[in-house]
Amino acid sequence: MHGTFDTVDGRPTVRFERRLAHPIEAVWRAVTEPSELAHWFPARVTVDHRVGGPISFVFENGEAPPSEGEVLEFEPPHRFAFTWGGSVLRFVLEPDADGCRLTFTHALGERESAARDAAGWHVCLDRMDERLAGASPAAPDGDATDEWRAHYEEYRRRGVPAGAPVPGA
Repeated sequence: MHGTFDTVDGRPTVRFERRLAHPIEAVWRAVTEPSELAHWFPARVTVDHRVGGPISFVFENGEAPPSEGEVLEFEPPHRFAFTWGGSVLRFVLEPDADGCRLTFTHALGERESAARDAAGWHVCLDRMDERLAGASPAAPDGDATDEWRAHYEEYRRRGVPAGAPVPGA
């Protein structure tokens, strides 16, 4: 399920909506608990789970420098939003039959990063779903890189803005 690109409140934004066959509580843990985020999120996260609380991001392999953010929303088990650099990330969970619907938005710092970041989140959200289903998500190696590149080209083909530097390119 591909994400979409739009401008929301004057900011370039990528948005994913996925119906997940997992209980809302399990998805909530996956998007808020550092031990679960470690299986699919692109950086190691440390977070103070309260509005205004700090959140930090460390890339294990030095892909980017460590950075800080702030928790903007924390309403278990439905809303979690935070800043990361010049971006705002928001996870909204709603019950849906025997699973839940996840709406993830990333209000970007710059328009040109949309295709790059959409491809990255596409891979990450796939990994999260695999983890929730009990599978061992693929390690962030060449296979994930190949998967990311295929998604990146598809987002570009769909007209999602591109042009931001691509790590490892």
